[in-house]
Amino acid sequence: MKKNIGSKLALYPTPLVVVGAMVNGKPNWTLVGHLGIIGHDQVMVSMSDAHYSNQGIRDTKALSINIVDEVMLQKADYAGCVSGTKEDKSELFAYHIADDGAPMIDASPVSMACTVEDVYKTEGFESFICKIAATYADESVLDSSGRLDYNILKPVLFEMPTYQYLKTGEVLGKCMSMGKEEN
Repeated sequence: MKKNIGSKLALYPTPLVVVGAMVNGKPNWTLVGHLGIIGHDQVMVSMSDAHYSNQGIRDTKALSINIVDEVMLQKADYAGCVSGTKEDKSELFAYHIADDGAPMIDASPVSMACTVEDVYKTEGFESFICKIAATYADESVLDSSGRLDYNILKPVLFEMPTYQYLKTGEVLGKCMSMGKEEN
């Protein structure tokens, strides 16, 4: 029998990302572990409403989602330790500006330029509903068909209850084929 542990969020781990936004004419970087897929071309990025980056996202209607790998983990963690209200984080990462105006981290193996379509507010949080305008990937993390290869990419995962970073693991099987073996 399962034990009721309360109304705990049990959908972790999630991919760890650094969100980039222009705030007062400068890039700002925020570590984010709350995001979700809401369609094939739409995502939701949920951030504490106290984050400095939120102001820029609301003003410009643009943000970037930069997947964190082990190589950039220490700088990404730092982006989450320091507020943009207290320290200028604009030079923390080498970057370029996407067509939509969002700063994109050059060291991130995969970055998505997003335009904000809506903002959903809950107590203490702003969730930005975004359309993916473009996805940029290092060729080193693509397979021979040009698709992302997560066996190579190996994004860092964030696990909320223990505040730990995890490595992605091994492949367990092929989706939509394992169940067919049951019959």
